[in-house]
Amino acid sequence: MRLLNCFLGILVAVVGFWLIWGTLAPVIVLGWALLVGAFLWLKAESITEIWAWATLLLGMESFAWPVVLMIQLKGPSESLPEAEMGTILSAVVLGLFASVFWISFSYGLFKRAWRTDQPLSKDEPSGASISLSKKKKAV
Repeated sequence: MRLLNCFLGILVAVVGFWLIWGTLAPVIVLGWALLVGAFLWLKAESITEIWAWATLLLGMESFAWPVVLMIQLKGPSESLPEAEMGTILSAVVLGLFASVFWISFSYGLFKRAWRTDQPLSKDEPSGASISLSKKKKAV
């Protein structure tokens, strides 16, 4: 199951990378896929961590998309046509919205993954001891 989720996480990150750069050589996209795959396989220990890292990468790609578009649209002249300015404005609004969403989503997944990985300390009562203490009070 971890392998399937790792593959799907790689697919999400690679599609985001491909959408940012548009026409790229397939070798570069394959290199990115291998890099992300190796990172996810070695770094993520659970399915939740795989998706946390994949959505964090997608959020960073969404943040980089308007910047890359501005670099690509920059021409030799100082002023841009109004159609290109509208394209840049749309990219900035959608890119920032998407990046905030995906980075917030990954934060929640990281928080969930790290919370479940840590064992309960001896100071914190477990759920079983709480229910036993409530039964004792009722009697």
